[in-house]
Amino acid sequence: MSTKTIQNVIKSVFLHPLEAALCCLLLSMVVVTFSQVVSRYLLHASLSWSEELARFLLMWLTMLSAAYGFKIRSHMALTFFVNRFGNRTRRSVSILVTLAMSVFLIIFIVKAVELTQSVVDRIGPGTQLSFAVPYSSTIVGGVLMLYYVARTGWREIRGDFEPSTDK
Repeated sequence: MSTKTIQNVIKSVFLHPLEAALCCLLLSMVVVTFSQVVSRYLLHASLSWSEELARFLLMWLTMLSAAYGFKIRSHMALTFFVNRFGNRTRRSVSILVTLAMSVFLIIFIVKAVELTQSVVDRIGPGTQLSFAVPYSSTIVGGVLMLYYVARTGWREIRGDFEPSTDK
């Protein structure tokens, strides 16, 4: 691998940390699951921690993927009705949706913190990790989702781009 390629990879990781984290989580899940399959069918010995770790990684992957969906604005949107209105009305509806999503996500984050605090003392039998580790993915994912919703809303208020339309 050339130095230029390595520099591009490092630059990409720093410019897109969420995407890099998602790639690492997915790769980790594949490695853990594959090692379980190899261990079970080739070595005839099951790994006690692999299923639990794969589940924990899936929780993180799910929450960070949801945040990524907000980042690239790929979540489902019912725009067929809103698109019949003028730009000003569309912008107003978009701002209202942003506010509603923000309120929902703030409540989600508060409840996620409460849930995570309630499971701090629970320990996973296979990994010996506190259940707070996978449950904290809801907090991180919620905060990232709120950030991306707020960023999109702010751009729409400033008029940097129009609210989402049918693709």
